[in-house]
Amino acid sequence: MTEPATNLLIFASQLCLHLGGRAVLDHVDVQVSAGEIVTLVGPNGSGKTSLIRLLLGLQPADSGSIWRRAGLCVGYMPQRLHVEAVLPLSVKRFLLLAGKVADAELHAVCQRSGIQPLLHKPLQSVSGGEFQRVLLARALLRKPDLLVLDEPAQGVDINGQQQLYQLIASIRTELGCGVLMVSHDLHLVMAATDHVLCLNTHICCTGHPEAVSRHPEYLKLFGGALEGMAVYTHHHDHRHDLHGAIIADGHHNCGHNHDHG
Repeated sequence: MTEPATNLLIFASQLCLHLGGRAVLDHVDVQVSAGEIVTLVGPNGSGKTSLIRLLLGLQPADSGSIWRRAGLCVGYMPQRLHVEAVLPLSVKRFLLLAGKVADAELHAVCQRSGIQPLLHKPLQSVSGGEFQRVLLARALLRKPDLLVLDEPAQGVDINGQQQLYQLIASIRTELGCGVLMVSHDLHLVMAATDHVLCLNTHICCTGHPEAVSRHPEYLKLFGGALEGMAVYTHHHDHRHDLHGAIIADGHHNCGHNHDHG
């Protein structure tokens, strides 16, 4: 494989995977550069999580190659994480299970992810949106070059999803890390991604999110779900705190995409 450009973090070529006699991934290419957000979209069973597992080295591919930048540090946010209800675990203790971390570093990450008020709460008592931010903070404590986020907005309401995607985009800008994100809804994540790969065992289409959302292959997969739905983008000059309250600052200008039936 040709040596990739210097800003590339990970580069995979022609990945194939079969499970249970079925082709899960068929000659899939993917790459992520520093400062870039790449989003994988596709229907259930399309191979998104399997691709993530291959890229993380959790499972070998049947064929193909994966190049990772030397010393690459990855922060991983899994799709699901079950915590026993009877386990006496505060949010802070849960974060510290990831490894030794200085108080100042923990404080900075918690401030960045908006979970500072939650640190001493039982982990099981936080809401779905708060729990996803806790998982994001846990990934950030690794000081990652690459954030890998598998359905980061799962179990979060639509307003919370938009806020979480804004947060991910701002973290990318602040830290300059690459982000590889799995999402089931391109229209919600559109404003917070640079490049989209639409996966259904193979790469159906790839490119800028607005171009992918109009691509015939994407519409073939998701057209029924998108009927009667219009997408528009607007900009505003405020941001939200952890609880959804507006913090006006006059400088924050984020694009949003909204779906309307």
